Amino acid sequence: MSTGVDVPAVDDVLAELSALEDPRLRAVNEQHGDDHGVNLSALRGVAKRLKTQQDLARELWATEDTAARLLALLLCRPRAFDQAELDTMLRQGRPPKVHDWLVNYVVKKSPHAEELRLAWVGDPDPVVASAGWALTSERVLKKPGGLDLPGLLDTIEGTMKDAPDRLQWAMNHTLAQIGINHAEHRQRAIGIGERLEVLKDYPTPPNCTSPFAPIWINEIVRRQQTSS
Repeated sequence: MSTGVDVPAVDDVLAELSALEDPRLRAVNEQHGDDHGVNLSALRGVAKRLKTQQDLARELWATEDTAARLLALLLCRPRAFDQAELDTMLRQGRPPKVHDWLVNYVVKKSPHAEELRLAWVGDPDPVVASAGWALTSERVLKKPGGLDLPGLLDTIEGTMKDAPDRLQWAMNHTLAQIGINHAEHRQRAIGIGERLEVLKDYPTPPNCTSPFAPIWINEIVRRQQTSS
């Protein structure tokens, strides 16, 4: 479907992104594994102007440039990708911000999300598996019917402690979501968190909730009970 917007040349878009590059911001981002120096608010401004353009999004993704791929994820139509394409994109999109936006802005809106969740959650590549766990957290929150929550807790209890960072973070999120949203499993979820101590000492800014699952669960439940 036409958006009524002329499709710019990829080289022109790349030149615009290059002009937005800030070496100091790149240095900060690279500490977290993100090899780009474009302010994300400015990137969103470019996307707002260009609007949805699936063909351009595909071309930008193909450049392998991180800023271009982030822009592609803002311009694309999530439902236009088939399951195999999304699997390939996830395995290509290694920088954390690309991975995060792909999962949250595209895969979660795809009709293939559940099939990909099941395919990814046990993948031997921990980055791919972390996407499967991110999708599992979404299901625990929004559509838990059919999920084996005790089985998920078994897996988390047995493997989260020694999982690589990104996978560990995603599993911990699922643990917290189970504890927050399913009262019948809350005490077990809290107990697993207390025993494993994953992210117990994670530096947390003032007025933010710790990602340590027992604190996270108790705080969100407290807020829900206070507001009800």
